[in-house]
Amino acid sequence: MKVIINKKEINLEIADTFWKKFKGLMFKKNIDYCLRLKTNSIHTFFMKEEIDVVMTNQNNQVLYYTRSVKKNQIIIKPHAYYVYEFPTNFLENLKINDFLKIKE
Repeated sequence: MKVIINKKEINLEIADTFWKKFKGLMFKKNIDYCLRLKTNSIHTFFMKEEIDVVMTNQNNQVLYYTRSVKKNQIIIKPHAYYVYEFPTNFLENLKINDFLKIKE
């Protein structure tokens, strides 16, 4: 699967097990894919790199995004359904209410 944002594509992995959700991108270096979690909050404890974060509703409509999230941060958005974690500096020209395109 891939995520497409403004003609930029990146591989998408889905954290669909307890261990994948628990580990997320902790301890990873050279992140080159996007991770999707079904949640409304994340933390960046034990992260080796900064990440870009997008939070969407069930239809992948962007509710919140932030670039270059540093380690040891907590982000909570009560109305979010999915969290997408991208390599830092991946997001360009993204706006609130845009839709993320998911390609099978």
